[in-house]
Amino acid sequence: MGIGWHVVAALVGAAFVAGWVDSIVGGGGLIQLPSLLIGLPAATPAATVSGTNKISSVAGTFMATTTYFRHVRVEWRSALPLVAGAWAGSTAGATVVRFFPKQYFTPLVLVVLVAVGWYTVRRPQLGLVHALRHSGRAHYLRLVGLGLGIGAYDGFIGPGTGTFFVIALVAILGYGFLEASALSKLANLTTNLAALSVLGTSGHVLWHLGLTMAAANLAGGFTGAHMALRHGNGFVRRVFLVVVAALAAKLAWDSLAPLL
Repeated sequence: MGIGWHVVAALVGAAFVAGWVDSIVGGGGLIQLPSLLIGLPAATPAATVSGTNKISSVAGTFMATTTYFRHVRVEWRSALPLVAGAWAGSTAGATVVRFFPKQYFTPLVLVVLVAVGWYTVRRPQLGLVHALRHSGRAHYLRLVGLGLGIGAYDGFIGPGTGTFFVIALVAILGYGFLEASALSKLANLTTNLAALSVLGTSGHVLWHLGLTMAAANLAGGFTGAHMALRHGNGFVRRVFLVVVAALAAKLAWDSLAPLL
């Protein structure tokens, strides 16, 4: 596609930072997807941008999922309905994004970028107590519904999906933060795999670039987990917000420049 080496280097660097941030505070997709929108040629279809992003996202969420599963007990009777809904929703969202015009996709990502970045600044301390609000059929139907809704969002756009899963599981179902985080990582891994299966089989993935970014994402996640022990979450959080603000400004400029 005529991508210069300096653009590839910048995208690999963005994937590294995304994995680094994701391993500590979450939200790496808020860095990676906008970076692809900025770095890839303007004629790149929205589905190709999303599909390439999903390769790296699968690598990052797989690492996070295995890490949580080593430390948190997962109740599979609750996980399976959530995963089933997430797969179906993400498949539908990824199918729709193949036909979505690029000129409308970028403003949507910008809106999500600003909204989730703002939420990160003001995120309330939910989930301090694990106290489920529903049981039996009502509980499982809500899990399927959350999986479908948030999964469709991830297949279509993506950034902030893990955060949305955590918020919904805590605020709607009453999960504790730790339990919700473990389930959200599994659900997010599912949505990424489902979207990748749709976009990959329809030719909307730049495999060489995506796999290179995936390796960088994994390296960033490994590095971030160790740096957190030395510098703390506060430092990484500040870096994350600065990067998100810069990317939002660049996307806003790209969207408004033709109108000026």
